[in-house]
Amino acid sequence: MEGLVKTFGSHRAVDGLGFEVRAGECFGLLGPNGAGKSTTLRLLIGLARAEAGRIDLLGLSIPERAREARALIGVVPQADALDPDFTVAENLMVFGRYFGLPSALIASRIPDLLAFAGLSGKRDARIGELSGGMKRRLTLARALVNDPQVLFLDEPTTGLDPQARHLIWDRLKQLLRRGKTILLTTHFMEEAQRLCDRLAIVDHGRLIAQAAPQALIDEQIEPEVIEIVAEDATRWAGLAQGTPGCARVESVGETVFAYCTDPRPLSAALAAHGGLRWLLRPASLEDVFLKLTGRDLRD
Repeated sequence: MEGLVKTFGSHRAVDGLGFEVRAGECFGLLGPNGAGKSTTLRLLIGLARAEAGRIDLLGLSIPERAREARALIGVVPQADALDPDFTVAENLMVFGRYFGLPSALIASRIPDLLAFAGLSGKRDARIGELSGGMKRRLTLARALVNDPQVLFLDEPTTGLDPQARHLIWDRLKQLLRRGKTILLTTHFMEEAQRLCDRLAIVDHGRLIAQAAPQALIDEQIEPEVIEIVAEDATRWAGLAQGTPGCARVESVGETVFAYCTDPRPLSAALAAHGGLRWLLRPASLEDVFLKLTGRDLRD
């Protein structure tokens, strides 16, 4: 995709955005609420039309050939949208028919899809009988019913408990090992860091950074972070700012974040204060994200 522009009235939701996803990789699209991620996904699969720019999906021009392209892709939307009137297996069967697949072919795929989703014992269960994690896994299985080459996942693990999230991560890694291509949007920085070969960070509809997760960390942020939790955060922020090796200091409520090129001087100073709560850790993708997009809440 190149130079995509999408406006709603006077608001530019997507503003000259462009990137390339390579075959067989997991590519992450990160950004705060309102950054333009979901609008970009709608443009990529032909559910919305850009005012400017070019999209090529599996050699097909979008939106002109979007119908053909959608037969070759799978989509996991934010909302599961499963049919409560059908059983688990019937949901897969009906969805497969939307692609014009023969019923016999869909039926032959259902056992493997259910096993992949960990739902073999729920084949005849109604949707209302499933937990949130089961519904999310069924939605992922449903997106695979047409054996797609590319998967678009819009925040696939939002609202799930850690066990369900880790299970879905495992299933996505299996798909990558099979050669599938994944475009993933997520608010979980750990998820992006674990799964993505490369990622793009967008804000206000524009691309602000793009690289492999560790490369972004190395390029954008100091290597070590010291978090100090104290009621008198201003005092400790001042101490950190005056300590050699601390390149940048941020205060958020009762927490001070000291971004360090050398954490040893500040660590030694803090260790002298017994009972003070502090933590030394490596810099993470979340640190990069907050540096580039800010800490202000987005609606």
